[in-house]
Amino acid sequence: MTDKLYPMMMTPTLHVKVWGGRKLETKLGKTLFGDSPYGESWELHDTCTIGNGAYAGQELSDVIAKRGADILGKGFDPNEGLPLLVKLLDANEWLSVQVHPNDEQAKALEGEPRGKTEAWIVLAADPAAQLVIGITPGTDQEALADAIREDTIESMLEYAMVEKDDVLYMPANTVHAIGPGLLIYEVQQSSNTTYRLYDWGRTGLDGKPRDLHIEKGVQVSNLEKLPDVTRPEGEVLVDGDYFQTKRLILSSDTRTLDTDGVFHSLTCVDGVVTIQHTNGTIDITIGQTALVPAGLGAYDLMGTGTVLLSHMVRTGE
Repeated sequence: MTDKLYPMMMTPTLHVKVWGGRKLETKLGKTLFGDSPYGESWELHDTCTIGNGAYAGQELSDVIAKRGADILGKGFDPNEGLPLLVKLLDANEWLSVQVHPNDEQAKALEGEPRGKTEAWIVLAADPAAQLVIGITPGTDQEALADAIREDTIESMLEYAMVEKDDVLYMPANTVHAIGPGLLIYEVQQSSNTTYRLYDWGRTGLDGKPRDLHIEKGVQVSNLEKLPDVTRPEGEVLVDGDYFQTKRLILSSDTRTLDTDGVFHSLTCVDGVVTIQHTNGTIDITIGQTALVPAGLGAYDLMGTGTVLLSHMVRTGE
């Protein structure tokens, strides 16, 4: 008999980064090891481990391979893995200036199934924190490539000041970078294809300069327009071509939701929230993420806290 589906607690994978810090531990409750600079917690990804229930201890990718559409929903290929990646990011220093290909470019240039459109939601920001949101519109590809080689690209970068609750939706091809003093929730198409254009003159953790990807990076860069930093007032924070993210605020009440046949990612960013279904109940607190499988259907959220709910958008929706 097939095991029943239930809300699954995710055990994330933690990543040391040259630009990282320790806020994943001090602000979001992660257990970090040693004194290394941790920059990313991959909250929902194929490499996450399930922390509860019948599948406890198993990697999410293995469960997707077994249950397919029960986990992902119809229209998503289990052989291509989880199509959504959710991260928590701690930027203690500037991330590299980078750009990602779209679906067609990822297939043509890398043989990958998807490109990388993403969005950032600012959870906390130091005073005067900034993002790079692109290259000066109208810059041509040759000028950009020359500026990268001549180490003068900083004069072309466009910046935006950001504060807590600001949102930046970035279609693939957007040149971008996160600045120091920012704690960010990132939701994206699940892809690790990144073309680095500039790295602020630093070396990596191995003491060597990190590689730049000038030819491909310039080729896929949008040099025509810049994205907008927004601060949505309603529940819907991100409403993109691939995914949607909502902010759900609970105050000792019960909220009934339905997967409608598409898996849900729930990340608690304040308080404690209970996810309840007839097949199981779990509590998530700040910095924790749960997966609600597509086949679960209706479920309840209870407690006092705030969760960010992200899910894929089916083609045609």
